[in-house]
Amino acid sequence: MKIIAVIPARYASTRFPAKLMQDLGGKTVILRTYEAAVNTQLFDDVFVVTDSELIYNEIVSNGGKAIRSIKEHESGSDRIAEAVENLDVDIVINVQGDEPFIDAEPLAKVIDVFRNDTAKQVDLASLMKEIKSEDEINNPNNVKVVVDQNAFALYFSRSVIPYPREKNVGVRYMQHIGIYAFRKQALLDFYSLPMKSLEASEKLEQLRYLEFGKRIKMVETTHVGIGIDTAEDLEKARKMLL
Repeated sequence: MKIIAVIPARYASTRFPAKLMQDLGGKTVILRTYEAAVNTQLFDDVFVVTDSELIYNEIVSNGGKAIRSIKEHESGSDRIAEAVENLDVDIVINVQGDEPFIDAEPLAKVIDVFRNDTAKQVDLASLMKEIKSEDEINNPNNVKVVVDQNAFALYFSRSVIPYPREKNVGVRYMQHIGIYAFRKQALLDFYSLPMKSLEASEKLEQLRYLEFGKRIKMVETTHVGIGIDTAEDLEKARKMLL
């Protein structure tokens, strides 16, 4: 199996414009993320995929590999699918561009799903972690997932799922962690399929895969990524490097 990491990197960001090009200890955020992905030694290759000439040049001028997006894209899956369409690859890992402190362990877990999937029943693999506080469970920014007995995703929602009509029945609430591993064909299929009502309603691209019958294997983790979404996050990250 040939396994690559792809880092989708948009220059524009609603909450923190140009965050990927901010200085983080003498290097930009996106360059640190790229180098961290390479340093895990989990991948046969690592690429940044971007709509930005600035980001493209930042990676290439520092010896990295980058691909320019040709079209405008609504989702990370679309951007990655366009980039890998003509690459000789089996498994594609989506690494978040704003997480320069990459933890290799959760990435290894989603890769292992495919190494162990000899029957090729899995189209995607992703991560989930248990959440217990009511605030976390009720927060629509925390996407929840419910799975079957074999840990295949049944549904993702910003709402509370399952609804706790009966208390004390042992339900665990699981938050979806947005690290994905894809079979290449699943990505290409996504790219050619239309958005349906569930995805449009929840604004969750993973629902397109489920609506069209793709199987998403979920792996439990305690991993909490350190993302840079705000200027305050960037200051915290800078202190971590001191």
